[in-house]
Amino acid sequence: MAITLGVHASNPSLYYLSRLDYLDEELAPLGETGAFHHYADGTRTGALLADGTIDFGGTGSTPPVTAQAAGHDLVYAAVSAPRPDHGALLVRADGPVRTVGDLRGGTVVLGVGSWQTHLLAKALHAEGLSYATDVTPVRPAAGEDQARRLRDGEIAGWIAQGAELAAARRTGEFRELIRTGDVITDRSVFFTRRDFATDRPEVVAAIGAALLRADAWVAAHLPEAAAIAAEDLGGTAEDWEAALAVLPWRLEPATAGFVAEQQEAADIFHGVGFIDRAVTVADAHLPALEAPVAAALAKAV
Repeated sequence: MAITLGVHASNPSLYYLSRLDYLDEELAPLGETGAFHHYADGTRTGALLADGTIDFGGTGSTPPVTAQAAGHDLVYAAVSAPRPDHGALLVRADGPVRTVGDLRGGTVVLGVGSWQTHLLAKALHAEGLSYATDVTPVRPAAGEDQARRLRDGEIAGWIAQGAELAAARRTGEFRELIRTGDVITDRSVFFTRRDFATDRPEVVAAIGAALLRADAWVAAHLPEAAAIAAEDLGGTAEDWEAALAVLPWRLEPATAGFVAEQQEAADIFHGVGFIDRAVTVADAHLPALEAPVAAALAKAV
């Protein structure tokens, strides 16, 4: 039976891996083949792992924490290097919001449940404000023009990423109140079920190697990768190339240092009620997985 990886557009490493042959090439020596399950909402990754739809997935920092809070027995497999310019909280350049504190009482559009929740919650927490009570977080609706809404004063802030962020930056109409690197490491995070990681660590390591090879392909072929995204996801190739160029395209094993980053996020989420129970992130850390993943990544470079 094929090893199934979850793919959604918000995780660029998995998105491009699904278009290349590296997964089967890395799995073949282990007698395995790969398959991809495509879905739109990365916040569903924990549930898809738990019900067996996928064997391995990747998101930003928030979904694995909420998956643990929901009782899913997951294990961290690998993480990207920090992505300081991956996203930003935009405000109107000539508007009234000059500091994070000025967001109080306002509406912020973001991918609720994604890394963007981590960014906003931590930024507010540092100012003594609460994600739950001091702002109104709203998911973007399909077809809405968030740049126009921000320009017209309908919303106080907008957390943007990818080609949308690159396009907004070009206009000069918005100011970056927060960039991701100012507040969080904003890593891509890859995780799997505990039984899968425990029983098949060599397969988890091979998937990591395939992901790193896909990352290396993107870094070496930015115009081609940008054209793929523009045709498939919308936006211009120019904006996609700008967005892809700022990503690190490097992977690392999930270490105790990363666990500490996630624990800080989990504590904030619990404190504001975004998750309904405390989470011990270390429960999802499998130290025995670090060595095989590190070896596979080193070999793949």
